[in-house]
Amino acid sequence: MDDIRPSAAQQALIDEFLDQNKLFLAPDPAIMENHRIEPRSAIEDELLNSGRIDAHKINEVRGLVVAALDESHTMIEQMGVAPGAKWGDMTTAIFTASGDLSMIAPHGVGGFAAAVFYPIKFINKYWANEPTVGVRDGDGFIHNDARYGGIHNTDQSMMMPVFWKGKLVCWLSATIHEGENGSCEPGGMPAAAESKYDEGLKMPPFRVAENGELKRDLVTFLQNSVRDPKLQLEDMKVRLHSVLRLRERILKVLEEHGEEALIATLRQHIEDVVEEVKRRIRELPDGTTRTVSFADSTLRENAMLKLNMAITVKGDRMIVDMRGSSPELLNRSINACQASFKTMLFTGYMQNIWPDLPFTMAVFTPFDFIFDDKSLINGSFETPQAMSLIPLFKTMTIACIPMAKLGYSLPHRYTATVAPQYDQPATLIYGGLTQHGEYVGNFCADINGMGQGGRAHRDGEHSVSPPFAAHCDLGEIELQEEDLPMIRLGAFTLAKDRVGFGKYRSGLGYEQIHTYRKSGLWGFMTGCSGSLFSSAQPLFGGYASPTYPLCKVKGINIFEVLKDKPELFSFDIIDIMNTQPFEGASYSTHDMGMTFELAAPGELYMMCQGSGGGYGDVLQRDPALVMKDIEEDLISHDTAREIFKVAFDPQTLMLDEAATQAARDAERKARLARGVPYDAFVQTWTTPEPPAHLPFMGCWDDPDEVYGVMMGQRVKMEGKALQSQFMLNPKDVQIAGLQAELKAAKDELEQCRQQSR
Repeated sequence: MDDIRPSAAQQALIDEFLDQNKLFLAPDPAIMENHRIEPRSAIEDELLNSGRIDAHKINEVRGLVVAALDESHTMIEQMGVAPGAKWGDMTTAIFTASGDLSMIAPHGVGGFAAAVFYPIKFINKYWANEPTVGVRDGDGFIHNDARYGGIHNTDQSMMMPVFWKGKLVCWLSATIHEGENGSCEPGGMPAAAESKYDEGLKMPPFRVAENGELKRDLVTFLQNSVRDPKLQLEDMKVRLHSVLRLRERILKVLEEHGEEALIATLRQHIEDVVEEVKRRIRELPDGTTRTVSFADSTLRENAMLKLNMAITVKGDRMIVDMRGSSPELLNRSINACQASFKTMLFTGYMQNIWPDLPFTMAVFTPFDFIFDDKSLINGSFETPQAMSLIPLFKTMTIACIPMAKLGYSLPHRYTATVAPQYDQPATLIYGGLTQHGEYVGNFCADINGMGQGGRAHRDGEHSVSPPFAAHCDLGEIELQEEDLPMIRLGAFTLAKDRVGFGKYRSGLGYEQIHTYRKSGLWGFMTGCSGSLFSSAQPLFGGYASPTYPLCKVKGINIFEVLKDKPELFSFDIIDIMNTQPFEGASYSTHDMGMTFELAAPGELYMMCQGSGGGYGDVLQRDPALVMKDIEEDLISHDTAREIFKVAFDPQTLMLDEAATQAARDAERKARLARGVPYDAFVQTWTTPEPPAHLPFMGCWDDPDEVYGVMMGQRVKMEGKALQSQFMLNPKDVQIAGLQAELKAAKDELEQCRQQSR
């Protein structure tokens, strides 16, 4: 039989044709599933093996680069228009020529930079040699689609290559949480999104600047795609010019120290981190620890969505096994891709486990990850991911528990052991027409006021920071009120008793009471779980954080109340909801997943930023610390007596040490009386499967067997063959329920008629 295989020339022609006629350059799994640093390039290998660049030179260049990153970050903070830019929800970074994150600014959101290395690698692979695109000196590339690398689509990045003598030597980036991006709800984080086509801008990396200047046709296209064209234009300029300033500083480094010093520094920096992480993993005992966490809402309906984590240490490797987690949801916006998951888990390690390490994704090179396909944290390309924050925020705190267990016996720790902090984006997202006649949509900085978990040596800090960035802060409320019609009637009031109790209690979150005026079109939404099931877990016997509802007072204008009867208003959510002081108003509580709704001027929207988990047994808490919490109005008398078992005079607040010891001894005896052997407890506590009434998603016991909810019905599937879940429209469910009630009422009425005849 004749050989019908193509010749080498024919095969080359076929390969060229296929390469130039790809239907769609979707996210590349080879990029998106690879979190490790690339192998050394030839020049990196030669420089690091030759020893031509000594450690002192590397240290000097590193210092110059970090100073340049700090300067460019400060430019964004001073000039950025987005609310996020004003409180540090951004960062700048430098990458190796191959796209590995080497260094970030010394503050800001490191996760943004850790996520950007994915689109840079996409550019290197697909655009650098593409004849219609290419990568040239002075180019700027924009990107926001998390499916190509990122956290969620509200974050926009500017990426720029740096050339020296015609050769690519590194990449630079600047990222800001912009907010508004043209999604189906204002503010860029649409809880109502039922497909990725509801998410607004979905920019894969593409060139938006040439020769250091923005291309106005593309800028106009992007402005035309969002509600706030001013925001889009101004922050594109801000990101571009912060990167250009960073580029100037890097060119100065190249002029003074040469390309070899810069290349060697960027590479040596990440390789040193890899070796240090391996050494730290080797310190840990081999073995596996496990934990679980739950989100209690899809933002459209209540459901128990499980994150199932097992962390295994083997020598200098660490394995993160997430099998058994909830399946993905085809028509809910809270899915996340695995690249986003890794980025945010990495952020949690850098903030809570190894905060002394340089902030580079190289930390995860010794890690292996195992996911089920089509899970909530390994979502497929077609799933909506605009509110991926719901599982991703938990990702940043969940590892505190297994890592605390693995590291508890170590003689040396790299930071204090800490219980998980509050890990939900508890803030109001807003949109509408401002008092200046401009359409806007964005979110409030309250997302950055979360309570910290209790620590091994002291209480957690109040409203310390978001879990994604220790250096973020709150924006100035007075400046916000100059730009927006929103008014905060209650702000920064610590929420009494809403704390994770323990030997060391968590820090508290604070209350928020929002309204608006001077606008004829304004509304709010929220995107948060933790209203029915605790968000922040405890550690070593502490209490989890409380749950927090959204509260609304509708049908009033609070400004008229404040004008005529100011004594009726209390700056306390519980007091307002319990006493209901405003005649004719309606009072309601909801879970904190609320799609966008229009409000009337003067109506109240109230919520609480949460606390972290407690650390240790409450009966081991120093009674003097309990009394101090009472004096500072952080806990009530009832909490001190009933939870901490502390006895005191309610008038003088004098501690009764003997009575306290007696109360605690009695409680310990009561615990022993209530206790049962472990095997007996398991028999009475565990059930073969989740309760029938519970919309539960994830494994119940065996990670290979996963539950879901498909069209309102429970399904069970193999973990290795997850099926995407499709949720009913909440309005359809409500209509069906009302129709059933109406039918039951009609049947009862008919029955009464029959009986009366």
